[in-house]
Amino acid sequence: MVSKRVKPKTIEEYIEAAPPEAQDKLWQMHACIRSAAPGAEEGLKWRMPAYSYKRILVTFALFKHHIGFYPTPSAVKVFSKKLSGYKTAAGSIQFPLDTALPVSLITQITRFRVTQEL
Repeated sequence: MVSKRVKPKTIEEYIEAAPPEAQDKLWQMHACIRSAAPGAEEGLKWRMPAYSYKRILVTFALFKHHIGFYPTPSAVKVFSKKLSGYKTAAGSIQFPLDTALPVSLITQITRFRVTQEL
C-alpha cells in the first residue's frame, strides 16, 4: 500500500511511493494502460492512478496483497469468463502481487473501456 502520509500528485509519484517489491508491477500496469489508451488524461482520482477521456476509463490501486483494478461493472461483466481465476466484484478485479500480471487481459479490458468512451 502507498503510505497515507505520502500525498503523490502524479501517477509516477504514486508508484515511487509504493514499496519497492510492488513497483515493477505498478510500472507494468501503468505502461499497459497507457499503450491501450493512447492520449488518455492521466491523474489521481480518489488517491488512485486514473486514466480518462471524457470520463474515467480505468483506475488501479495498490493493496497489501493485490493490485485492485477498476474498469467499471460493464467491463467486469463482459470479461467475466476470462476473469474466472481472479477475485472480482461489481466493478473491480484483484490481481495478486505474488503472481504475474495478466498484461494481455488488462490491455483487452482497457481497450474495451476506450471503445465505450469514444
